[in-house]
Amino acid sequence: MTETVLLHIDGAWVPGGTGETLPNINPATGETIGRVTVADENDIRAAAAAAARAFPAWRATSALDRSAVLRRAAALVREKLADIARAMTVEQGKPLAESRLEATLAAEVIDWFAEEGRRAYGRVVPSRRPEVTQTVVQEPVGPVASFAPWNFPLTQVARKVAAALAAGCTVVIKPPEEAPNCTSALVECFVEAGSPSGVVNLLFGVPARVSETLIPDPAIRKVSFTGSVPVGKQLASLAGQHMKRVTMELGGHAPVIICDDADIDLAAQRLCAAKFANAGQVCISPTRFLVHESVAAKFQAAFLDRVSQIRVGNGLTEGVTMGPLNNERRLAAVAEYVEDARARGATVLTGGHRIGEQGLFYAPTVLTDVPASARALSEEPFGPIALLAPFSDLDGAIAEANRLSFGLAAYAFTDSAATIARLSAEVETGMLGINHTAISYAETPFGGVKDSGYGSDGGGEALLGYLQPKLVTMAVA
Repeated sequence: MTETVLLHIDGAWVPGGTGETLPNINPATGETIGRVTVADENDIRAAAAAAARAFPAWRATSALDRSAVLRRAAALVREKLADIARAMTVEQGKPLAESRLEATLAAEVIDWFAEEGRRAYGRVVPSRRPEVTQTVVQEPVGPVASFAPWNFPLTQVARKVAAALAAGCTVVIKPPEEAPNCTSALVECFVEAGSPSGVVNLLFGVPARVSETLIPDPAIRKVSFTGSVPVGKQLASLAGQHMKRVTMELGGHAPVIICDDADIDLAAQRLCAAKFANAGQVCISPTRFLVHESVAAKFQAAFLDRVSQIRVGNGLTEGVTMGPLNNERRLAAVAEYVEDARARGATVLTGGHRIGEQGLFYAPTVLTDVPASARALSEEPFGPIALLAPFSDLDGAIAEANRLSFGLAAYAFTDSAATIARLSAEVETGMLGINHTAISYAETPFGGVKDSGYGSDGGGEALLGYLQPKLVTMAVA
């Protein structure tokens, strides 16, 4: 942990031009544990200019040599994993076991893109005339402006930086101010691994100032953003004004359809773990639990039993399985969603209250009898709130799953092949997990449909987002 986290621009760790800083607060204790540098407009422009200067040489670097840099970066993450994970728990709040898992996944992501970048193949298109050849090559799009969220700071920074570098792009990354030490440590791994000056640039600061200065900058050719739907729409609109490509991974409100033939104990176990991981601050967190009426009572009892075993506390404490919410805004928002639902007639089966006065802890909460007018049923709660409701027929469950404008993730539990076929075809979502919730890996696509965005932050689809095809056609005289 450093006293003041600096910016990284053009190969150097530098203070901001104005000397302005923001506090870095431990959400479990409320203590200020350090400061984070705020970039001014000159810093932002300098980072974009550095990325532009570095781009020609990095683009010309072979895919094999770029892969070697990324592999060294992944190895460094593993070497420093204990310190990086501890820093994330202290400043982001999640339990240390979850932080270690995220740091491990970040290294896996970097390794995966190191290899995928060596497979950015073009193709030969058969010609209509024997003397003409038609070749499609993939070229890096150029310097990228990337914005990563605070809920998974390591994996999201790793996804964006590794994919860009593997494709031959340079990057200006703005991680969250709520997790500066762990994200700057990750960037330092790329630097120590041998990425040349200007290839990876790091900014912190006022989010609107950074985005409104960086995105229109002529040096930037692509924008990658993970965050809320309203902010994503603003940034996509800004990028569109300047004809810049975008990847948008935005919010969700994941439905779960639990059918009458489901393994109820398995569903309760896996869904409880997924729901309350990172205190529910997960864009793919299951939120609307649609349970067939014939098994609703059994599932409710099994789920509540699992919830009762959650231990809330400081993520550094042995045995804690759920940490605090990350910031005061989230604590207030979660409390408002619960109180709104309660006032409209919802039943609080467990939780529904803040825990203690020190730190930002909120009890794991399960609601039922939630009326359609409740905000939590239509807005992303992004916290430890599960909403239980029965259904009588699959048509109604699918209609409810598709009701909202979100379409990031969805889940289902059933043993019926026919039901699985219907759900696969009819649920409007970018990712569907059936009988399990582990849908996020380096090698699989990660992205949504409808208001949840477009493009991918995972799999080969993510790499394609940083490449643009060029047709080269030639007639032999």
